[in-house]
Amino acid sequence: MQDYFSLFQIPEQFALERATLEAAYRNVQAQVHPDRFADRSEAERRVAMQWATHANEAYRALKNPIERGRYLLKRRGVEIDAERNTAMSPAFLMQQMAWREAVEEAAGKFDALSRLEQELRRDEGVMLEDLQRSLDVSSDLPAAAELVRRLMFMEKLRSEIDDALAQLEG
Repeated sequence: MQDYFSLFQIPEQFALERATLEAAYRNVQAQVHPDRFADRSEAERRVAMQWATHANEAYRALKNPIERGRYLLKRRGVEIDAERNTAMSPAFLMQQMAWREAVEEAAGKFDALSRLEQELRRDEGVMLEDLQRSLDVSSDLPAAAELVRRLMFMEKLRSEIDDALAQLEG
């Protein structure tokens, strides 16, 4: 099967317009959707289903910036291996501890959790810009890998905050 970028006929880079990706996805899906092959042989229907599944996987990976970064790094020979490779700068480790403490202190306080979530989103935005530069401009793959690991942590923490906010609301 084709790599995700070739499948959608878009440049292999981190910077990606969501509308461009969505249009490319719809175009591919229109070509390979299993319904178009309903009157074909079993083998043709199976191949169409495989292509449709591949297109869905590609779209999900590329629309998520963290997954897109992971995919680009993998294509360039760098595995994130986040479960075993937790090496991060001491400054970021200290920031992690501070965020964890802030989440604990904000527990049960809607306004405090909301402010913390906004802070995390702002920091994630800066990290995504840094990731784009690391992948598309400087080709600094070690820096990009660390940024992806950081963003994975941020995403998990933000998800925990979102869950806590949802519990307070509902």
